[in-house]
Amino acid sequence: MLRRVARTTMRVALAGAISFWGAAPVLAASESLLHAALGPETSVPYGWLDFCHRYRGECDIDASAPRDIDLTAKAYKEIQRVNAHVNHAIEPVSDMEHWGVVDRWDYPTDGKGDCEDYALMKRRMLIELGFPRGALLMTVVKEKNGDGHAILTVKTNRGEFVLDNMNDAVRPWTNTPYRFVKRQSQFDQNIWVAIDDPNVPLFAAR
Repeated sequence: MLRRVARTTMRVALAGAISFWGAAPVLAASESLLHAALGPETSVPYGWLDFCHRYRGECDIDASAPRDIDLTAKAYKEIQRVNAHVNHAIEPVSDMEHWGVVDRWDYPTDGKGDCEDYALMKRRMLIELGFPRGALLMTVVKEKNGDGHAILTVKTNRGEFVLDNMNDAVRPWTNTPYRFVKRQSQFDQNIWVAIDDPNVPLFAAR
């Protein structure tokens, strides 16, 4: 799924729902501690299964209890830095152009990739910085035109935020133009769960 990177400035990236005053981020009251309501287990994306087949060690079950990120000012700045760095470091190309297949999830080690590859790289970099893997969740969404898209959800003690190759801003999950479909379970990354998006009519197809 090819997604063009939005070249936003740091001023735009830092504007919006999250800002800093002193040592900690300040959120609007309506967005404070906001977490997505999760539904039942659902199908695992083929791209993730194929990725795990090729990177077996990266999909091992984590025996530690899942925990959210303590969203201090320092943590937010690190997350923001990783999001913007990957967005600008990778050349967006489709899987068909890159690999000759419709869908392949991989690390963009050659400097090229599509939306899943951006999200995987951000996930790996944040894990290497010491952030808990269970708080970094690959997520499938739909754009307004119905196209599929992948982002990284970051679970924190101040709510859930989105890292998206279409935007350098780290935004609350409710402050995006997407319909949320499913994501990894925080308890087991190889289990995927449906997301009950409050903005989706009950009859909308998933």
